[in-house]
Amino acid sequence: MTGRDRPASPAPAPSAKPSANPAPDPTPTPAQGTGDPGRRSGLRAARETLRLTTASQRRVRERNESAWLLPNDGTRFDQRLIHDMRRHRDDDEVDLVIVGCGAGGSVLAQRMARQGWSVVVLEAGPFWNPDTDWVSDEAGSHHLYWTEPRVISGGDPVPLGSNNSGRGVGGSMVHYAGYTPRFHPSDFRTYTADGVGADWPIEYADLKPSYQRLEQELPVAGQYWPWGDPHPYPYAPHPVGGNGEIFLRGAAALGIEARVGPVAIANGRFGNRPHCVYRGFCLQGCKVNAKASPLITHVPDALAHGVEIRAEAMATAVETDADGRWATGVRYVRGGREHVQRARTVAVAGYSIETPRLLLNSANSRFPQGLCNDYDLVGRYLMVQGAPQTAGRFTEEVRAYKAPPPEVSSEAFYETDPDRPYRRGFSIQTVSPLPITWAEHVAAQGHWGRDLRRYMADYIHWATLGALCELLPQPDNRVTLADEKDRYGLPVAHFSYTQCDNDRQLTRAARSVMEDLLRAAGASEVMTIERYAHLVGGCRMGADERQGVVDADLRSFAVRNLLVTDGSVMPTQGSANPALTIMALVDRAARRLADGARAGLRAPADPAQARP
Repeated sequence: MTGRDRPASPAPAPSAKPSANPAPDPTPTPAQGTGDPGRRSGLRAARETLRLTTASQRRVRERNESAWLLPNDGTRFDQRLIHDMRRHRDDDEVDLVIVGCGAGGSVLAQRMARQGWSVVVLEAGPFWNPDTDWVSDEAGSHHLYWTEPRVISGGDPVPLGSNNSGRGVGGSMVHYAGYTPRFHPSDFRTYTADGVGADWPIEYADLKPSYQRLEQELPVAGQYWPWGDPHPYPYAPHPVGGNGEIFLRGAAALGIEARVGPVAIANGRFGNRPHCVYRGFCLQGCKVNAKASPLITHVPDALAHGVEIRAEAMATAVETDADGRWATGVRYVRGGREHVQRARTVAVAGYSIETPRLLLNSANSRFPQGLCNDYDLVGRYLMVQGAPQTAGRFTEEVRAYKAPPPEVSSEAFYETDPDRPYRRGFSIQTVSPLPITWAEHVAAQGHWGRDLRRYMADYIHWATLGALCELLPQPDNRVTLADEKDRYGLPVAHFSYTQCDNDRQLTRAARSVMEDLLRAAGASEVMTIERYAHLVGGCRMGADERQGVVDADLRSFAVRNLLVTDGSVMPTQGSANPALTIMALVDRAARRLADGARAGLRAPADPAQARP
């Protein structure tokens, strides 16, 4: 490993004094500089916001008609799009086969279909019908999660399931909260600027046009965003609920900048998608289609342009030619039978656990340690975000569920502060746990029996905030193959994870800020639970094959017609929810893929004819 690959030790604060028993970190102050909200005038912010919010939707519809292909009769998905879907035979050599139909797979399918490519998507889960499969019930929504067996270990093992995985068409975005911030320019050069993490092989400017396109297509609603690269959103922010009012009140008392949004939840009609009705079940699948997920934002247009989505199709291996130089298709199991879909180009979009697992399970004579794993990078540098949640009790009724869950947020602590003993930072947002999740929050504090029932009866008086902490990429936080096998006879994923000192310091600081915010807003009691969220990494981008599995265009270095198009390619994770960045990366890669095809870079129909 090079120095760039290894996480550097946190640099000490310039004024830090050695201590055998250092005191807990005091509350951090908001970072200035690149995230300083004061550098844009209010007038300019208003002007740019007005320009976007009043823009015609014509251009959006011309490149992605999904919102207008949804029914306008009270149902949530036009089943004729599935019934009339183009269908290929396994031995048809399609232009592109994609494994996974979540944030990355759906965008790639839709983009390439509009370029005239024949596309087949293999999705391990079902093709959801929002009218029948999604329910306003926490316990009744577990079928949305990936619950296949996995093994976890390490000093700080990460529970896998509801908050970091998904199954079925739409992937985990079916049950995400809808929060869609951009990454900051600093996220792409953390090693150079802060001595930790890794530099990306692209810059923020490379993704900015893709961010803008996706924000319009989802669409995203929010106030003018002052942090990172300041920018407006295409839809006005949603009305603030009780939880958001608490956050804003506490932030004002402490002098912390906060904003409403950004959420990919329609604020007003968008195509045939209705306004949000603030029903509180965003994490269970939005039954009104107000919240964006690939199932409604990109799949309809993909189907209308000839994409075939094969649901209940579990990919088991990527096939290559005899020399391992070209991917030739994907082996999969459907209906109890094994198939191989032939393709000229293969994209893997199974996310940060299943994508490394599939590549490792695709070992062959050319790649005995796993496909594209010449430098032992497949599965390494897998990251989660530290996601502590702090709740505060208020005399007035809060009813936190009556608004988008992540409604008000702040990135005032996002950047590295040279006066703190840790590098990088965290963001804070409102979160709105429903009763079962709230019971888990309370029980984690040791409350049981009559005491637990008392807290549950008090549910509507509690406001809850959540932090997203940038935990650093480390080579030994990785996915390998376990001895245990799944129902298909494949070794399951083994995910080992341990935090470093920088991770722990940063999480403590985030907890301190949230507790101070709620107390400043008037909370009479606060309680915090530790948790994780958002998997990324495992097949990261790099400048060359010794630093990453894929290049800046998401092509694997080892097999040039094999792409990885999901969150596993991210070298660092920032303090932002990853969904928008995953989609933006794939939007950019799709454009580059189309340009490459015209330049003759795709695999030939006969791999034996490939040029050296």
